[in-house]
Amino acid sequence: MTGSLRGAACIAGAFEHPRREIPDRTVAEIHAEVALGALADAGLSLADVDAYYCAGDAPGFAGLSMADYLGLRCRTIDSTETGGSSYLLHIGHATAAIAAGHASVALITLGGKPRSGGPLPGSDVNAAGAPEAEFENIWGTSVLAYYAMAAQRHMYEFGTTSAQLAEIKVAASLHAQHNPHAFLRDVVSVDEVLDSPLVADPLHRLDCCVITDGGGALVVVSPEVAKSLTRTCVKVLGQGEAVKHTTLGRPDLSHTGALWSGPAAFAEAGVTPGDVDYVSIYDSFTITVLQTIEDLGFCARGEGGRFVQDGALVAPFGRLPFNTDGGGLCNNHPANRGGMTKVIEAVRQLRGEAHPAVQVPDCQIALAHGTGGALSTRHVSSTVIMGVADA
Repeated sequence: MTGSLRGAACIAGAFEHPRREIPDRTVAEIHAEVALGALADAGLSLADVDAYYCAGDAPGFAGLSMADYLGLRCRTIDSTETGGSSYLLHIGHATAAIAAGHASVALITLGGKPRSGGPLPGSDVNAAGAPEAEFENIWGTSVLAYYAMAAQRHMYEFGTTSAQLAEIKVAASLHAQHNPHAFLRDVVSVDEVLDSPLVADPLHRLDCCVITDGGGALVVVSPEVAKSLTRTCVKVLGQGEAVKHTTLGRPDLSHTGALWSGPAAFAEAGVTPGDVDYVSIYDSFTITVLQTIEDLGFCARGEGGRFVQDGALVAPFGRLPFNTDGGGLCNNHPANRGGMTKVIEAVRQLRGEAHPAVQVPDCQIALAHGTGGALSTRHVSSTVIMGVADA
């Protein structure tokens, strides 16, 4: 297709911080640790980096402060901020920069410590000045309430049940038991999810993601650099992004921005949902996963509840294996931003490096999806499709 970036860049390095509570590090130090980890994974160094990407979790003057702290000599820098989807946008932006000849080795980092003293979920220093603040914040809204509204609407329109949402948590827990770094490693049942405290009707405590310190980093390189490395690289096949907001007070809570970011990514990649072997989907809440699966085209609208039943999401042999590290529901939700870790686990799957108990056989095509913002008000969705070197 004209203007396609399919195969214009590869992910050569990926690293997830192993700790879930990091009280003895600054946020800048966490960014540095994951940066060095991803570069070592790729077989590169800070001296090789000529493009740097970060988001609002980075301290100080974001990209500028971190480039100085890391000693980077950058030809381009990008601090695009869209919450949890930021890092998937960064992959698309880095790929475009590489294709245009503006970079050859791009470093993307995430780091934060909400569990040991950092900003709480949904908090933002700029929130008070947002144009919607005087209409929403004064009524005591919360992150939980925003997602609960979306879940209630889906149940009303399509008959989705709490037990169906619970299947998503169960699948995540079955995967997390194999991850030694996962914050929650206990396998849970549908009944245990339903018996956990109701926190925002209809969502229960176990429908919600964990809150952890942590971080992660990716290294995106040109095909020429990829060929010079001994590390297995993953091709970026397609990326899409989309904004969904309240449409000036008339929001449709039954879908997400994935309705548009998904088709854009599939079109660029030249594949269909039926070609995808594995998915990493942002799981801030169970409803986020269910709606995203529908909007990406893995099942019809309103069929998500039925689709996720009977172990459909359980690796390695489910209909659509997902979040094999345990995801945000069980493993890690660094800085309250889940997009980065979704890409990292997708890279592991394509490299054949996921835990043997959850590794998808002959994984050729993987999809990662991030959501940044709130499901029922305003958010940015981004979808990245990746493939093995010969895909």
